[in-house]
Amino acid sequence: MEDHFNKVKSFVLDLGYTIKTSIEEDQIIVINDESVGIKNCIINCADPILIIEQYLLELQSISIDVFQNLLMKNREIIHGAFVLDESGKVLIFRDTLQISNLDINELEGSLNSLSILLSEYSKELIGFSKN
Repeated sequence: MEDHFNKVKSFVLDLGYTIKTSIEEDQIIVINDESVGIKNCIINCADPILIIEQYLLELQSISIDVFQNLLMKNREIIHGAFVLDESGKVLIFRDTLQISNLDINELEGSLNSLSILLSEYSKELIGFSKN
């Protein structure tokens, strides 16, 4: 059986991210690169998929306008999407990739997508957290 956890961990380090936490028994890596807005981003090696999740904010108001805006932005996101947690109030970025043939370029693409999203859409996200 291939060691996906250590392969992903190696990719993360090769891409220059800081590993904040590494929990091998749970197959979870938490990474940071605050210069591009990534903080406590969870990478879960949940064979057969790799799950990437980044907490973004808690929505202060839940309205059709907010959801419509988020869904419209989802169409522009290169990899991943906005999702809500079980409460329906916490906004998360989430992406999933096949882990069995994962390469560094795929992981880099997903993480770059997150950082681009954060840089291009930060004003709107801040607004959602305040309203």
